[in-house]
Amino acid sequence: MSTRKYISRLAIGGICTAVALAASACGAGGPAASTSGTAGTNTVNVLVEAGGHAELTGVAEQCKKDAGVDVNFVELPYDGMFNRLSSEFSSGAVSFDVAALDSVWLPSFKDALQPIDEIFTDEAKKDIFPSLVKEANVDGHFIGLPAWTNAEIILYRKDLFEDAKNKADFQAKYGYELAAPTTWKQYQDISEFFTRDGMYGTDVKGGVETEWLAHVLQAGGPMILDENNNVVIDNDAHKEALDFYVSLTKSAPAGAAQVDWAAAQNLFNQGQTAMTRFWAHAYRQIPKDSPVAGKVGTAPMIAGSAGIGGVPGPWYLTVPKATKNTEAAKKFVQCAYDHNSMGIESSLGLASRISAFEEYQDKEGYESFGPLIETLNGEATATRPATEKWQQIVDTVLVPMLQKAVAGGDSATLLADAKKQIEDLLK
Repeated sequence: MSTRKYISRLAIGGICTAVALAASACGAGGPAASTSGTAGTNTVNVLVEAGGHAELTGVAEQCKKDAGVDVNFVELPYDGMFNRLSSEFSSGAVSFDVAALDSVWLPSFKDALQPIDEIFTDEAKKDIFPSLVKEANVDGHFIGLPAWTNAEIILYRKDLFEDAKNKADFQAKYGYELAAPTTWKQYQDISEFFTRDGMYGTDVKGGVETEWLAHVLQAGGPMILDENNNVVIDNDAHKEALDFYVSLTKSAPAGAAQVDWAAAQNLFNQGQTAMTRFWAHAYRQIPKDSPVAGKVGTAPMIAGSAGIGGVPGPWYLTVPKATKNTEAAKKFVQCAYDHNSMGIESSLGLASRISAFEEYQDKEGYESFGPLIETLNGEATATRPATEKWQQIVDTVLVPMLQKAVAGGDSATLLADAKKQIEDLLK
């Protein structure tokens, strides 16, 4: 399961919600009669996946008040959205005026999107995380405004870390104080320490690629492809990251090859792991009846030799060239920037502007935001490679390779094989 699909399903639960302002629809086909807004009108059709609808509802209501723009949401499941976009962009006739796109789709649809450079003022660029500003600029023009973003941080069992006996035992064994880890050596030690009595120190997710790629960035990346699109997956940074990632399996539940986001979250929420590296939004979504509710601390992603590095998970608002209603569409995108913090009050609870996260970071219940800001601002943080083949590379090469690695495969051999497979895909 991809990161984006997982987060969408977690936030919405597969149910379309009614919004007084918006006419939305479930199903891969969307509303059969939907057409792009008429030229010159103040009504825009906004294509979103499930999580995006909730994130943008408040923005739509505010945009009606501020700019007189009415919004109709066309809501699709993640699995059907890419095909719908491909079909309409290829036809040259679109049924939407704004589309919320997964970041990995920008390279595929860049030629069908209008520049929105006027929204990216110097002031705006200072308030958007650097990696997202860079990703939004394709071939010299900004083609997408980040509506919300996320990154993995460290979640840990604060109650276990503050227990007097645990603190004394840890100090005696490792020679330093038990606290939220700030180095990967500490993370290894703590994981080892808490792997006892039917509990594990951490998890290892063989079913997803993002954590391993974060370690690649921390080791001095770039990840998978260099700036000239050469495949570098077999270099020292990738091997160092893979060897470290696999080393944690001794402090994680068995069957790491099959552990994905949902499984890892369940392990942590059920009290079976002392730490997890996980998307920051999950902190606020720990069930109230979970044995760890109210007992969880947060910390930034840990730095490697290249500094703190994470892989952001943003979505971008875009305006298709084929829309007949460019003016109203761009008004809506501007509203989404102006009122970006409203997304924090939604079920997913995310934003993209630095100031939006900072507004909430000191409030009770938002303790994950400080570590998220630090991670997204990390000097080694970078978005995924800008290639149309990225999702194919993930699904057919990276995840199968990781599953073999955590099951005991030789890292050098696996990385060499992966390089050949990726080079073949990119031909």
